[in-house]
Amino acid sequence: MRIVVSDTSCMIDLRKADLLESLLRLPHRFVMPDALFETEWLYLDQEEKLSLRDLGLDVRTLTGPLVQRAARYFNRHARLTLNDCFALVLAEEIDDCILLTGDNPLRGIAEAGGIEVHGILWTIDEMEAHAIAPLQVLYDALRIFQDDDLVFLPADELLRRIRRLAQLLQKA
Repeated sequence: MRIVVSDTSCMIDLRKADLLESLLRLPHRFVMPDALFETEWLYLDQEEKLSLRDLGLDVRTLTGPLVQRAARYFNRHARLTLNDCFALVLAEEIDDCILLTGDNPLRGIAEAGGIEVHGILWTIDEMEAHAIAPLQVLYDALRIFQDDDLVFLPADELLRRIRRLAQLLQKA
C-alpha cells in the first residue's frame, strides 16, 4: 500500500464532485499535514472533518525541524505557499510516497527532488482501475471539473477521459 501525501487542492476539487469517500477507499493510505487540514478546510464543519478521518485520512503534525525546513522552502520559492511547503516536506519524509497536488510549482519542485507526483486525473484513473466508483459517477465528476472555472486540469487529458468514459457508458 502506497502512502499518498495530499495538499488540499485536489481534495477540495474531489469534494466538489462528491468523490472524497471514494478516494479514501483506494488501496493507498492518504496523509495530510495538520496545518493544511485545519487552515485550508475552514469551510468543513467538525463532523465532516471527523468523517474524513474515520474514513482513513491520516492527519499528521509536523515536527519543529520539518516546520523549519518548510519555512526554508517557502523563503526560497516565491511561488509556493507555506502550506505547499508543509506538504512537500512531509512527502520528503515518507519513503516511496506519492504527492497528490494540482499545484504546478509544487509539482515541479517535488519532481525535481525525486518525489512521484500525481493529480486529480490520476485519482479518477485509480478509482476506475480499482472499480471504486461507477463509471457514470466518474464521468459526471469529470464533467463537473470541466465546467468549473476554479478546477485547473489539462484540457486535452480531461477531454480524452470524458470521451473514453462516454464510449464505455454507451456500450454498457
